[in-house]
Amino acid sequence: MKIYTRVGDQGMTKQISGKMVAKTDAQIVTLGDIDELQSYLGVVVASLQPTQTAIAEELSDIQRKLYELQADISVKRHQTMVPADTEWLEGKIDEYMAATPELKEFILPGGSAAGARLQYARTVARRAERSAVALNTEQTLEPAIMTYLNRLSDYLFALARYVNHQDHYQEVPSKRK
Repeated sequence: MKIYTRVGDQGMTKQISGKMVAKTDAQIVTLGDIDELQSYLGVVVASLQPTQTAIAEELSDIQRKLYELQADISVKRHQTMVPADTEWLEGKIDEYMAATPELKEFILPGGSAAGARLQYARTVARRAERSAVALNTEQTLEPAIMTYLNRLSDYLFALARYVNHQDHYQEVPSKRK
């Protein structure tokens, strides 16, 4: 099976509907940003400690959820994202934040290998969210998609702090003392 089609050689691509659009189309950009996030979460999983299997499973589940989210964006009448997906993220955010030292100031993104990668994944999630916001002005997206993408970056921040705490990394304040 060949994986190339030559359809995109001139800067166009085919949507699932069959419509040809520019590769800079808002839907294509959003799907690409989500794809990048999915891929980078795989890099994060690869950098976790062997003892962090539960976190690896969580992140793999989120990768699967992002596939569903992409289908919700690109396939008419496909809607799998529900408010419970965001509620699950909020529960995990609360759990991880409760298990880490209280934040009293801004911190520099970084930490252990996995913690730093999670901080980077957070920024990729924010970009995917911004792309979805831009797309939402052209193609109405379900509110569950928008809230999930917004909360996902918060989840990744909380998880980065949790992983750094597990890895005994001392967070660095953003201001010099």
